[in-house]
Amino acid sequence: MPAHLTLFRSLPPSAGEEVRRSLSRACAAAPPDAEISGIMDLDSGVALRIASPELEDIRDELAAEFRGLLTAQDQGRWTPHVTIQNKVEPGEARKLLREMRASFEARAIEIAGLQLIRYVEGEWEAVGRFAFRGPRSARQRRRS
Repeated sequence: MPAHLTLFRSLPPSAGEEVRRSLSRACAAAPPDAEISGIMDLDSGVALRIASPELEDIRDELAAEFRGLLTAQDQGRWTPHVTIQNKVEPGEARKLLREMRASFEARAIEIAGLQLIRYVEGEWEAVGRFAFRGPRSARQRRRS
C-alpha cells in the first residue's frame, strides 16, 4: 500500500531546482532498508514508527545541503513515521492504538524513492519523483 514519510515540511519554492538536483543525487543510491518497528501515539492520532538508519543518513545529508533553507521544525529531530489516524478525539485514538499494539508485528517495507510535493491553493501537487536506482541489498532481494 503506498504511503509517505515526510522528510521536510517546508522548503522555499525558490529553491526548487536545487532541491530537485539534491533529490536526484540522493536517489542514485540503492533503496534504503527499512521496517515498521512500532506503533506511535500521536495524542490525537496513531502512526507507524519507521526504522531505517540508511534513510536517516539520506535525510541528514539533505538537511546539511538545505542548511539555511529549513524551518525551525525541519531543523529539529526527525522521527520517521507514517500517519494512520490524525486529528481525532483522544479516546478514539487510544482505542485504535490499543488495537494496533495488540496485533503488531514488525515487518520490512520498501522505500521506492523520494518525491517533491508542493501545496497550491488547498491542493497537493507532485512536482518531482525520484526513484532509487542503485542495486537492492541482499536483504531486499530475499524479501521479494
